[in-house]
Amino acid sequence: MKVKDGPLSDLRVIELGHVIAAPMCGALLSDFGAEVIKIERPGQGDMLRVLSARAKDGVGVWWKTLARNKRLVALDWKTDEGREVLRRLIENAQVLIENFRPGVLERAGLAPEVMHEWNPDLVIVRISGYGQTGPRSSWPGFGRAGEAMSGLAHMTGFADNAPMHPGFPAADSTTGLMAAYGAMMALHAVHNGSARGQVVDLAIFEPLLRLIDYHVPTRTGAGLPVDRNGLQAPNAYAPAGVFRAGDGKWVTVSAGSAATGRRLLEAAGGQEWAEQPQFQSLDGFADHTEEIVDRLGAFVAQHDAQKAIDIFKSHDAVAAMVYDVDDILADPQIAARGDIVGVEGDDTRVVGPVPKLDKTPGRLRWLGRGELGADSRAVLEELGFDPEQIAALVDKGTVGEPDS
Repeated sequence: MKVKDGPLSDLRVIELGHVIAAPMCGALLSDFGAEVIKIERPGQGDMLRVLSARAKDGVGVWWKTLARNKRLVALDWKTDEGREVLRRLIENAQVLIENFRPGVLERAGLAPEVMHEWNPDLVIVRISGYGQTGPRSSWPGFGRAGEAMSGLAHMTGFADNAPMHPGFPAADSTTGLMAAYGAMMALHAVHNGSARGQVVDLAIFEPLLRLIDYHVPTRTGAGLPVDRNGLQAPNAYAPAGVFRAGDGKWVTVSAGSAATGRRLLEAAGGQEWAEQPQFQSLDGFADHTEEIVDRLGAFVAQHDAQKAIDIFKSHDAVAAMVYDVDDILADPQIAARGDIVGVEGDDTRVVGPVPKLDKTPGRLRWLGRGELGADSRAVLEELGFDPEQIAALVDKGTVGEPDS
């Protein structure tokens, strides 16, 4: 099962992570060929295994997608024997990913300095709630705290109601993405000789803070607050909104300039409305937001969603259906892009590798498997352990195998 293809097929990645952020990083690298060896605690496994609905075969669907393409080793790396196994893995790896609270690895005798003695070129990706430094570094961190600290929750929702979190683990997932990006930069530094192995230090709130991006310069440069604004962006100047169509579906519309805004108005209310003097600049749109939203909403409500979208499209205005998951699975554009993939013999479908590389595309090779320690024996054999040594490690509980 060892990976032999993909642009990252020369990488061996050790994943000491659990739940979402670090496993997402490992999954993204595995999509493009990296050999990701996921380490779990014998007899227990990653909590992610039980954090979602179960597929027909009893395996958690979230586990299937975040443990995709990974080799599974059950190892108690806090024991002397387990530390020796981990040392051999690290000596033969290029990247290690972990998302424990700062200090956990150090207390286990696995500080970055130790791992760099074993492998000076190792890239160590460290994900934590608040980072490895700073006054809160020792605090336990979790995704919703990251969403709150980044400003995302404060900016999401309606002005007269509570802040809102998104409907998916935005902080954890974006941290996994940024961690993979950081690993690639650090590996490039190794390859071009500008630095040997280094630590990528990532706090869970930081990726969203960086991706939101505009709220800090808006406040510091323009002196403006950045507050919740319902279905429009904070400090919005151009019209936008989400409206319910006559068939019960929802349609989202937006404009990024006065010209594109006028096209929305023309589609919904005719050329005379769109050409009124107040709509010749973005300031005029901001001053008449309530009127615009009311008329756009009334227009969409008169039509089935697709009909309203077709009318907007005929005026070169931006509108789109708000998809539920069944819409996603049925959409021809998503199908044409190959964005939903699966493996033979398993009904579970997952989102495929992104982005698209035309010469070395990513690939789903297998979904996360239910057997804890499914690859323990094979990986240890590759590290040079003989059958008697492996049997002894299994007997001690240092290494786990399926049904052991």
